[in-house]
Amino acid sequence: MEPHQNTGDDRDPGLQPERTRLAWRRTTLAGTVATVLAAKAALNGGPDAPGITVAALCCALWLAFLAVAHQRIRVLAEGDEPTTLTPRHAGTAALCTVALAACAVALIL
Repeated sequence: MEPHQNTGDDRDPGLQPERTRLAWRRTTLAGTVATVLAAKAALNGGPDAPGITVAALCCALWLAFLAVAHQRIRVLAEGDEPTTLTPRHAGTAALCTVALAACAVALIL
């Protein structure tokens, strides 16, 4: 019995965009939870200037990531073969994620 070789003909092209779209949704949900928790932690001791600044920064980063994710989810949901994620959008998503993590570290320390 010969091992099965994937020639590309038996691949369903709809599966990968669907999985990627769902991954963007999960990541957006995780970012939403992280932003809410960061804002809560920043404002926990009462509203002060640094806490409000960090909370506002977290919200701005989340909104930027949400914009990139929503655009990508829309492209993936169209049903046609999706276009490649542009370096600008990928960089924006990565920058927002890293900056949000940096805000979390700043809140903990």
